[in-house]
Amino acid sequence: MATEKELESLCSQVRRDIVRMVHAVNSGHPGGSLGCTEFLVTLYFETMKHNPKEFKMDGIGEDLFFLSNGHISPVFYSVLARSGYFPVKELATFRKLNTRLQGHPTTHENLPGVRIASGSLGQGMSVAIGAALAKKLNKDDSTVYSLHGDGELDEGQIWEATMYAAGNKVDNIICTIDVNGQQIDGPTDKVMPLGDLEAKFKAFGWDVLKIANGNNVAQVTEGLKIAKQHTGKGKPVVILMKTEMGAGVDFMMGSHKWHGVAPNDEQLAQALKQLPETSGDY
Repeated sequence: MATEKELESLCSQVRRDIVRMVHAVNSGHPGGSLGCTEFLVTLYFETMKHNPKEFKMDGIGEDLFFLSNGHISPVFYSVLARSGYFPVKELATFRKLNTRLQGHPTTHENLPGVRIASGSLGQGMSVAIGAALAKKLNKDDSTVYSLHGDGELDEGQIWEATMYAAGNKVDNIICTIDVNGQQIDGPTDKVMPLGDLEAKFKAFGWDVLKIANGNNVAQVTEGLKIAKQHTGKGKPVVILMKTEMGAGVDFMMGSHKWHGVAPNDEQLAQALKQLPETSGDY
């Protein structure tokens, strides 16, 4: 278990990884990655029961995580590496020829920690629900977690999956929605207004929780703890987590323009000045 201070330090280092990775290849998605840093750091270093040293695809006896919004692979790779799934130095190969660290996570590269390819939005919830059902069949009392972008909720498959999970009482799953209000084409309320997400998920039969500030380690830690307490009660659980796109780098914050744009040399230097190095850059 990590202390709050240790988690915050890790978040700073992970953010350094993110901006350096996308800068090195002038490609990738820094905005959502930066916004979801506290969530993934807390999940992997505090919440989940998992075994980085002996990764197995079936995940029997372990908590599982599925990244549905696969374009935020920089934060996913950084957290996986720094929690011990593969060497941190491999982060330097991000999006390069023959790398295991593709722009979107893939399984044929056999990268430890990655259980599904998630380049196409909308599919992760269905996969997570299937994994949760498999755990029930195996009498495995572990929990399945997933992460989704709010723009991803435009995909119809998400709502088919929510209906299925509630109808089949899949109550060993915790899905988190990154509610940053931004997607590739602009603010979500302009591209495709999502309305009252809390009311929607409740209407679909889900237990709905909220994290008011998903960029606060203490709130994320407590939110995930409470969500875990809500499992096993006949309903799937969803967390609506408010974050800031580009969190931690002031000139990236709150704008969809940094959804999929890499910083230039000057911008990288500016970003790194705001992010203390804590665990060692790769």
